[in-house]
Amino acid sequence: MLEGHKEIEVPADVPVWDVDPYDPAVLADPLDYYAELRSKGPFAYIPKYSILTCGRYEETKEVFSDWERFVSSRGVGIQDFNLEEPWRPLSIVLEVDPPEHTRTRAVIERALSPRSVANQKETYSTAADKLIDGLLEKGTFEAMEELAETYPTTVFPEAVGLRETDRQRLVDYGEMVFNALGPNNELRRNAMAKGPEVVPWIMERCQREQLTLDGFGSTIYAASDTGEITEEEAGLLVRSLLSAGVDTTVTALGSAIWCLANNPDQFDLLKAKPDKARWAFEETMRFTSPVHSFYRTANVVTEVSGIKIAEGTKILCVLAAANRDENHWPEPDKFDIDRRPSQHLALGVGVHACVGQNVARAEGYAVLMSIAKKVESIELAGETVWRPNNSIRSLAHLPITFRGK
Repeated sequence: MLEGHKEIEVPADVPVWDVDPYDPAVLADPLDYYAELRSKGPFAYIPKYSILTCGRYEETKEVFSDWERFVSSRGVGIQDFNLEEPWRPLSIVLEVDPPEHTRTRAVIERALSPRSVANQKETYSTAADKLIDGLLEKGTFEAMEELAETYPTTVFPEAVGLRETDRQRLVDYGEMVFNALGPNNELRRNAMAKGPEVVPWIMERCQREQLTLDGFGSTIYAASDTGEITEEEAGLLVRSLLSAGVDTTVTALGSAIWCLANNPDQFDLLKAKPDKARWAFEETMRFTSPVHSFYRTANVVTEVSGIKIAEGTKILCVLAAANRDENHWPEPDKFDIDRRPSQHLALGVGVHACVGQNVARAEGYAVLMSIAKKVESIELAGETVWRPNNSIRSLAHLPITFRGK
């Protein structure tokens, strides 16, 4: 056992790579790591954790999407749930596979249906306009705290139907969930230390009596009234919304502002045609990959690209590396809002594709559309700092100046 999973032998024809993908320096500045990973071939073996890792597009997509061979039910982090108990009750969407996954996902998909999200469109746009107007009055601001964190933690809890919300607790919970997917390093320990204060608050917010009658949460609980799921399962599904529905959008919004500030020619294109907001958001997700990596576990003896993979092998799927694969994307290191990168892996693929992607996109489009219409220039106003996280690539500090039209 190593970090909660079975140690494996190095497969034939797989290079051994003495790298620590969780080194804070790598997490803060990972592009060289991504490029070297792709150069290693279909997979590399990392002895520090006894895992395989992949970063080329084709292999990463194959492993990440084939739920029958490479399961999520044994944990999407480094720990194997067949061998150790998870730190919290497992997610009945993210950490299960069909047929159980099919049953619970149907409920949450109904709550987050395109029609449900479309009903929130005006709310999202109004909130975005109000926020951007306030930031234009301020001029220079900390974009992560005052834009990227503020917007999702305002509109999403309201859409879920939370009667009480707390921006910092929501952000801290997301940080904890994603750091928990990595090894027992300092990042994980520091994040988990917030658990005694944050987790009970989150679990309380997921209870039926804490939700309004007109939000996503109410739709989920309605399924417990018909016997489709249990009351306890309904609470866990609401928890899933709060686990993955905040931090990823925070990260994507901050990265979008960073991309536009560093590529003024692309911001000019967006201003000229604000309806390009959709593709600006998609290109941000490809270019920066808010979730940089997730695990799958080989549930059978199998083979990918001629490499034999033993049952129980933990495979680190580096989505961010695959989204920069030069063999799949023309000029992958160029931020290009005309690219239309519909095949990016930032929101997953297959049956485990992000169930909340409609919401994330609606929020991202609303903010970028408002910026395109109201902001003349976006300028960096100080040093940009990235925040290391075992699974999320997010900015910690992004000082920005908006100038109005």
